[in-house]
Amino acid sequence: MVTEARLERVASGLAPVTPGWFVVNTADAAWVNNESMGGVCIFESDDFVLRGRPDLTEYVKPEAGFTIRVMPPGQAGLYHAESVQEDFLILMGECLLVIEDQERHLRTWDFVHCPPMTRHTFVNTGTGPCVMVATGSRRDDHERVYPRSEVALRHGAGSEVETTEPERWWGPWEVERPARWDELPWAERP
Repeated sequence: MVTEARLERVASGLAPVTPGWFVVNTADAAWVNNESMGGVCIFESDDFVLRGRPDLTEYVKPEAGFTIRVMPPGQAGLYHAESVQEDFLILMGECLLVIEDQERHLRTWDFVHCPPMTRHTFVNTGTGPCVMVATGSRRDDHERVYPRSEVALRHGAGSEVETTEPERWWGPWEVERPARWDELPWAERP
């Protein structure tokens, strides 16, 4: 029998601190926010939960990851490729997908499938927040590369040089909810 995980409040919401199943509403879940990339709700990430919490040694890294990302207008991710499959579903708003040096306009309910090593990123070209669900593997051995791309650079979403160290571009993550929280679908719950 699988036991229920214990959720604890961190600075921006509830996060699992023990292994097991759990239920948490997106409005109550823990978030991280980055000035360059927007807000991310990482429901089951050990990296987020364990940051600064050495007492939580029993937490087990999940095999699959599921996040919700909120990009304010004008924000973008960094053009990259990973050695694992990633999938994305646009829940609200619109954005530009840069994929394999091509551009695709996405809107609510568009789905994007990226096999391993598919180069991609998203740029919010709309006037309001763009909300997407992202899934992928949390394997320890997976690799990322951030290749130079003229198309991504034109949109402020590319690295000038190929790298495997995105931290230089992203900057720090803060444990807080994303900007424009009141415009998001879960802000007004029944």
